[in-house]
Amino acid sequence: MGPFTVDVSSRRLLRNGSELDLRPRTFDVLLLLIRNSGRCVSYDEMIRAGWGGVSVARHTVAVTVAELKTALGEFGDWIRCRSKVGYALEVPESADLIRLGWHFWSLHTREGFEKALECFQRAQQDGAEARAWEGMAACYIMLSTFGLRPPQESYAAFLDAHSRVVALTGLTPELRAERARGLHLIERRFAEAECELRQALAERPGLAIGYTHLMLVYGTSGRLDEAVKTLEQGYRADALSLSLRTTEVLIRLWRREFHEAVLCGKKAVELYPGAPLCRSVHAQALEYSGKFDEALTELKLARMMAPDIPLLQSLGGRYLAKTGKREEARAILHDLQRLRQSEYVDPYAIALLQHALGNVEDAFHELDAAFHEGSPTAFLFEGEPEAGHLRATARLSQLRAS
Repeated sequence: MGPFTVDVSSRRLLRNGSELDLRPRTFDVLLLLIRNSGRCVSYDEMIRAGWGGVSVARHTVAVTVAELKTALGEFGDWIRCRSKVGYALEVPESADLIRLGWHFWSLHTREGFEKALECFQRAQQDGAEARAWEGMAACYIMLSTFGLRPPQESYAAFLDAHSRVVALTGLTPELRAERARGLHLIERRFAEAECELRQALAERPGLAIGYTHLMLVYGTSGRLDEAVKTLEQGYRADALSLSLRTTEVLIRLWRREFHEAVLCGKKAVELYPGAPLCRSVHAQALEYSGKFDEALTELKLARMMAPDIPLLQSLGGRYLAKTGKREEARAILHDLQRLRQSEYVDPYAIALLQHALGNVEDAFHELDAAFHEGSPTAFLFEGEPEAGHLRATARLSQLRAS
């Protein structure tokens, strides 16, 4: 029911996984309204269900319903009072669209983000202003940071959606953290991103995604010890966070702690076997530990889960090239170049594969495009263990500074 889940067997009401405190009688009223959703339930029916037929005044019913509306927060107006008749629960279509949108978003694929965006746009048209704009902002920033749309185009759409939801709700810690992600990965304003994230965490110390973004700011700034300290703080806030688990693998790789990275990746996959991002970073850890066959197996699974993310295709081609299967790697490169004719492909994904195939000039050409387009995935290059000699060149230094 929108952001809510009603667990009938344990008689609990949860919002986004967190339990809300309801008296047993209030829960009975909620359950009755849900089972008669869209229909007006009379006072007599409510008294029979919630009070076992014991005679109570209508005022008592009204007080209980008021408690329920308070528990539902801004969604309390889903419960409508029909004067002298009773109450009806009317959940708008937009509530289901919002929930469906977040489901698609959680798949972390191009198709998932695009479907989620469509759900949020439809919900916004149905009147779900703040939640719809928040969902749209989350889609645009992910399409941008995953390299699935031209970064400046999708980032402009993110900024618009973000400003709209902030105007409606104020700058919450979650929204502040999302803005910081853009400042870091797209605008490259590291100091401002760090400041925003510290503020978000001061306001909400349990915000796992805030620690994740702050780790990446430190990691791409070369402040790897600070990244590890931030990781420890993040785990104290949420030991099961998917974003923290996957980012830890990257930080361990950037610190050249390959054995630890493999262990972290293994744990992440155990916790989230259906997350392609977990499997892809675990594959990178296995690769740098010399376990190419295991790395390729992991990446094949990741590519099966998210076949529409070019970066995963590129990583698969890189592993093939490193194990001597250069023709198969070239075939993947050809597929990505052909795909580029019909939809956006992040230049950084092409650069990785060109570099693995020994095409250094072509790799530089793609890196040039990536940095000039503001490719968010290019931040991975800052810690790429095998790209040290490229990072050290004067030519690339000029690209990164431009």
